[in-house]
Amino acid sequence: QVQLVESGGGLVQPGGSLRLSCAASGSAFSTYTMSWYRQPPGKERALVATISNGGRTTNYADSVKGRFTISRDNAKNTVTLQMNSLKPEDTAVYYCHARSIFEGTSSWGQGTQVTVSS
Repeated sequence: QVQLVESGGGLVQPGGSLRLSCAASGSAFSTYTMSWYRQPPGKERALVATISNGGRTTNYADSVKGRFTISRDNAKNTVTLQMNSLKPEDTAVYYCHARSIFEGTSSWGQGTQVTVSS
C-alpha cells in the first residue's frame, strides 16, 4: 500500500562502497518494518537486512554481516543500506520492502541495479 522508490545503485569496483536509499510515501512510515532484499540474475530473491519500525533492532544475512549497515530516518521517511567492501557476488537488483507491524501487509519498491565488477 505504501509506495517505495529506491535510488543509489550503479557500477562499483570490488572493495568499493555504495549507498542505497529508499523513500516511502505516506504518514505511517514509523509503523513499518523495513528490509532490503536482493536478487542476482537467474536466482531467487533473498533477504539482506531488516530494521524494526523504530530503528531499535537490525538483522543481517550472514553474507553481508560486518560489511552492510541498514538505517532509517523516520522524520524523512527513508531507509538506507550502506554497502562497504563490495564483492562481485553482491551483484544483484536490490529491493526495498515495507511491512506493517499492525496489518502484516507489505509493499515492494521497483528495485535498483548494483553491479560489482572490475
